[in-house]
Amino acid sequence: MKTLTKADAHRYARRQLRALRHHLTTPSHDHTPLLGESRRPWVRRIPYVIATLLQTGLIPSGIATLVNFYGMVLPVAAALTVAQTTPLFLAITRPLAAWWISAATLVTTGAITARHHQVTGTWPWTAPMILAYVFLLLALALRESRATVVSVWIATVLLTALTTTLGLPRSGDGTTMLLIALSGAALLLGWAVRDRAVARRLLSEQEHISEVERERRTLLEERARIARELHDVVAHHMSVIAVQAASAPYRIEGVPADAAEEFGTIADAARGALAEMRRLLGVLRSEESTAEKTPQPGVGQLAQLVETVGRAGVPAELTVDEGLAERVPPAVGLSVYRIVQEALANVVRHAPGARTWVSVSADGRELRLTVVNAPPPQRTESLEASVEGTGQGLVGMRERVRLVDGRLDTDPLPDGGFKVAAVLPLDGLDGLDGPNTPRETPA
Repeated sequence: MKTLTKADAHRYARRQLRALRHHLTTPSHDHTPLLGESRRPWVRRIPYVIATLLQTGLIPSGIATLVNFYGMVLPVAAALTVAQTTPLFLAITRPLAAWWISAATLVTTGAITARHHQVTGTWPWTAPMILAYVFLLLALALRESRATVVSVWIATVLLTALTTTLGLPRSGDGTTMLLIALSGAALLLGWAVRDRAVARRLLSEQEHISEVERERRTLLEERARIARELHDVVAHHMSVIAVQAASAPYRIEGVPADAAEEFGTIADAARGALAEMRRLLGVLRSEESTAEKTPQPGVGQLAQLVETVGRAGVPAELTVDEGLAERVPPAVGLSVYRIVQEALANVVRHAPGARTWVSVSADGRELRLTVVNAPPPQRTESLEASVEGTGQGLVGMRERVRLVDGRLDTDPLPDGGFKVAAVLPLDGLDGLDGPNTPRETPA
């Protein structure tokens, strides 16, 4: 075992003294008054009321004690007593600075009274001074760190020893030990009260976190319930449509070839809708759905989308800059596809048969998307005029544009048509660009 040399002991003592000085000179950066975080005004006033009451009682009694039992002249007695009790107000916001003032006053009082030969009471400190110091330490323990609290008590022991030494040849009585014991008790009490308050605050924060988790779990359960209901309501009807469309040419005699092909297209569209609905339901069921790894449509699939709409009776033309599909980030490409899909669906629903133009081009670092439809060839009623709850398509477009930090403009045209124009960034989408496109949320 290594032997501790005198040099090691000196280095250890110097380190401890530096640590003590650091804790005694580095106050807390929080200058909020004691009980200042309370929502009740009367609670916030309690520290000031206590400090006022203490000063009201301690100043007259402290001056009288120094004058009558120590033979001190009135001005000096008043100055020492005020210097010892006034820091009680400062301790409400800056307890460590108040302690320095109070400790210096204690040493000064002990040094002065030691030279007086008329001392008939306790020495070196009076009862009012001890009470003021103890209450100040209680305020300090409620605000400062544990290391500072321990350092203050050690400093109190050293200061009392220094004061008693300065009083030679007069020897101190039990007042010195009383001050050490009461100061330790006050610091320990304040420490315990502060730890209890911190524990209650942490418990309250944990309860808040638990409440948030419960709300989140309830939300996920509700999403799962909605997913099950969507599957029960929609999947059945879509499956019936797909089966009836696929089997129609075989069940009905004399179906023309064009009609049979149209039935096949309807069946394919129904099966595609079913597949996409199941993928979106997977997102509803779990936030970590494997649907995130499913390839998402983008600019490259716009031609198939326009072709599908053409079969529904909407003549549409698509113009895409050459090589643009490879330059578009996956998140932007998905937004472009969904915006065009919703715009064309609106044409089918509200302006059946209207001629439509889709344009996707690059302008520097921005992608410009335009979907314009002419008025329908003849006045027709919207296919969803009698359906309640429609009108969410434009809202979904705006949400997708906002997701990639773009701009959207939707306006009716003077001739009766409609225009959808979007400007989306081609770069600067950190966190959205990459091989894995963010999962979709149902519009």
